Amino acid sequence: MSVVSVSHIAKRFGKVRAVDDVSFSVEGGEIFGMLGPNGAGKTTSIRIMLDIFKPDRGRVEIFGGPMTEEKKERIGYMPEERGLYQDAPLERVLRYLAALKGLRGAEASRRLKDYMERFDLYAYRRKKVKELSKGMQQKAQIIATIAHHPDLLIVDEPFSGLDPVNTQMVKDLLDELRRGGTAIIMSTHMMHQAEALCDRILLIDHGKVMLYGTLEDIRRPYMGNTLLVRTPVELPALPGVSATRMKNGTWRLTLEGGATPQSVLESLVAERIPVEHF
Repeated sequence: MSVVSVSHIAKRFGKVRAVDDVSFSVEGGEIFGMLGPNGAGKTTSIRIMLDIFKPDRGRVEIFGGPMTEEKKERIGYMPEERGLYQDAPLERVLRYLAALKGLRGAEASRRLKDYMERFDLYAYRRKKVKELSKGMQQKAQIIATIAHHPDLLIVDEPFSGLDPVNTQMVKDLLDELRRGGTAIIMSTHMMHQAEALCDRILLIDHGKVMLYGTLEDIRRPYMGNTLLVRTPVELPALPGVSATRMKNGTWRLTLEGGATPQSVLESLVAERIPVEHF
C-alpha cells in the first residue's frame, strides 16, 4: 500500500488551470521530489493532498484511504510560507506546536531538547522567535515539523535560508528519516537538490506532469552528449548547448562545454519552456 496515491487530480482558480491531470504515488522509506518552477502547481498539489483544497476532479488516498483528522496527526508539513509565532520564546512555540500533534510531557521535552541541541538552537531556546536569524527560524520550523515523528513528511523548499553547513545537516536528517521508513515529499525548484536526495521525482510545469520516475530511469535516455526534446515553442539559446531543429517540434541538443542533461533540464524549467518529451 502506497503512503500517498494521487490519481488524475485537477484544480482551477478562475481561468487558471493550476493542476491538470496529475498522478503519482509515494512509498514509505523514500524521498519523492516534486520539481518545477514557482507557480508550476507543486504547492497546489500538496494542498490537495492535505485536504486544504478540494480537487475539481481526481482522487487522493493517504495511508490507503481518504484523509481523516487522525491521519493528519501522522503527517508533518512544512509550507514554504513559515508559520512560527514571532513574539513567543522558541521553546514555548515548539512545545505548543508539538502538542497540536499529540506530543506532550516528558517525551516532548526530551525530543525537543535533542533536536534543538542537534541544530545548535538549545542556547537560544528562551529567545523570542523574532530575535532569531532566518536560518535559525528555518531550523526551528523543521524541528516543529518532525518532532512528533510523522509517517509522512512534506517539506516545501526546506533549504531556504540555510548556509551550506546547515543545509547538509538537514539533508542528513532527511536521509536518516528515509532510512527509518518515513515517506518524504520534498518540493523544490532546484534540480541539484532533487538529484542529491530523491529516489524518484515528478517534474511539473503549468500544472502538467513533464517527467515522472526514478532518477535512473530518467537519466538512462540521456547518456551520451545528444538529447532529443519536443516542444511547441522556439527554443532559446541554452548555455553549453548546440540546438538543431528537426520535425514535429523536435530539437536535437548537442551538449558542449560541460553541459549535462540535468543542467539542460534546469535551463528549460527556468525559461518556462513547455516540454512534451525529454
